[in-house]
Amino acid sequence: MHRYRFVLTRPLQFLPVIFGISVITFILVRLIPGDPARNILGTRATPAAIANIRAQYGLDEPLWLQYFYFLRNLTNGEMGKSILYKIDVLKLILTRIEPTVALVLTSVILSVLIAIPMAAIAARNRGGLADHTVRVISTFGIGFPPFWLGLMLIILLSVQLGIFPVSGYGATLSDKLAHLVLPSLTIALSLSTVLTRSLRAAMIEGLKSDVATAARARGMPEGIVFWKHVLPNSLVPTINLLAVNIGWLIGGTVVVESVFALPGMGQLLVRAIFSRDYMVVQGVAMVFACATVLINFIADIVTVTVDPRVTL
Repeated sequence: MHRYRFVLTRPLQFLPVIFGISVITFILVRLIPGDPARNILGTRATPAAIANIRAQYGLDEPLWLQYFYFLRNLTNGEMGKSILYKIDVLKLILTRIEPTVALVLTSVILSVLIAIPMAAIAARNRGGLADHTVRVISTFGIGFPPFWLGLMLIILLSVQLGIFPVSGYGATLSDKLAHLVLPSLTIALSLSTVLTRSLRAAMIEGLKSDVATAARARGMPEGIVFWKHVLPNSLVPTINLLAVNIGWLIGGTVVVESVFALPGMGQLLVRAIFSRDYMVVQGVAMVFACATVLINFIADIVTVTVDPRVTL
């Protein structure tokens, strides 16, 4: 009963978080130097033309009233109209959301596929050469920024070897997957280092647990003990760590999409910031915030599902 109550009440606890993010985003966007109307019309625009654009998009209203209109639009399922693209922000975001969602999903999958074998090798050979090698790789991997990794992968796998395309997204499914390999691998290499360290520590504790000891006493082979008892229990802290790092993951997509010219929400956000397109910046920021909150909520549910002993 407690868990059902958690599922019903947890989303209500996120409302103040979403509200706070909307306030911070609204204020920070307007602290960016420059006038959106002048930026759109150019340096030779007349004062009358600038005033007309500002009135058309409500930029001449007091800030508190602009924020009220922003909240009203959100409650009505709208996000305003883009100054740069001249279309509804929500429709614009929907045209860019597929590459970003695909990038996040493939990055998470690759991160897990990299982290689990590396952590398993390190934990089962604790103190050995393999363990030290994994720890050194993880330490160095944390220090490499995603944009540098992306450029190195482009030089090696695209320019030198010609295996994967350099930029873009593609049209067919196979073409899209080919274009996603390098940006996904860029994020996965950074994220998997963090997951590997956490998973390794959890696996080492699991190998010393009473459950593992009892399984060995029953004559169960060490490999089965590890994969049946140690690994599932070790995934709980890793799931929580992945949820905590989801904000970093989404932020990484903004940088990586710019490096690989991927037409997703990250690239849209960067262009909107440079063009002072307030509505688009606010809309993308709110989508990212809601996605982060939703993923953390899902991670809580998955944690309880994997380990019923966890109380929420």
